[in-house]
Amino acid sequence: MKNEELRKFRVGYACLNSDVKTKYRTCRQRNLTIEKWHELIKINLSVLKEMIEYNRKMKLSMYRISSDLIPFGSADVLDYDWANIFQKEFAELRELLKNRIRFSMHPGQYTVLNSLSADVVERALKDLEYHVKVMRLLGATRKNKVVLHIGGIYGDKPSAIKRFVEVANGLDQSILDHLIIENDDRSYNIKDVLEISEQTGLPVVFDNLHHEINLPEESRPMKEWIEAAGRTWQAEDGRQIIHYSQQAEGKRTGAHSATIDSQVFLQFLDSLDEPLDIMLEVKDKNRSTEKLQMILNKDLKMAERLW
Repeated sequence: MKNEELRKFRVGYACLNSDVKTKYRTCRQRNLTIEKWHELIKINLSVLKEMIEYNRKMKLSMYRISSDLIPFGSADVLDYDWANIFQKEFAELRELLKNRIRFSMHPGQYTVLNSLSADVVERALKDLEYHVKVMRLLGATRKNKVVLHIGGIYGDKPSAIKRFVEVANGLDQSILDHLIIENDDRSYNIKDVLEISEQTGLPVVFDNLHHEINLPEESRPMKEWIEAAGRTWQAEDGRQIIHYSQQAEGKRTGAHSATIDSQVFLQFLDSLDEPLDIMLEVKDKNRSTEKLQMILNKDLKMAERLW
């Protein structure tokens, strides 16, 4: 692949940084006080600032922010207006991110819009509101995305899909502007998610490892599925995002590898034509990302010196 072709790809990593030693903190809800909450949020915003500064230094232009940034951010707990109290810190973070890093978030497995339980759905809605609130405080535009899985099947896949579509189509526009949906490794393959996208207008994020584990009955080259996902993205959504990971040898199916094999990654890119933003899901986090970004930029001497 030629130099100019490699440069159309950008890579990023998720949440934690192997070289930033300070970590996000939390506590048990029963131990939470206003003072404790203030301390935790202050620490976590400081950790995020350190990670953003690191990413800028290493010229990494994609980053997934941890959902744990604000502990209990989506829960009905103490009366504490953290968004207003930490205005200064959020303003500093906005300035660091602005036009430099395309950031995203990814709610966890318990954020399920198609649950049979109304309480679970209500908590999921609050969690999405929390994620979008954080994104907006950090200066998000429509190009900054919140990734969501479809959810469970509950013994009746068509009904589960119908519930997801109904809830998704009733979401506030502020959430819809950021929401994208992902194929998973068990329940909803890429064909399922593309069909859901047709009914909701939500962009699709393609995950290669999930796809390899959970193939649709319709056999098509991976490139064609990626291109089909790309057609769900509008210009306002920014560059198409995909997730990329490699299977860890000797581990459970779907476990992410400790590092990214660069040759396997480059072979994957060989079949792709369109510019992509690629979120790496890998145990060594920023280290594989830095290595691959240097290779994509053809900075081979630096890559060899570090690895």
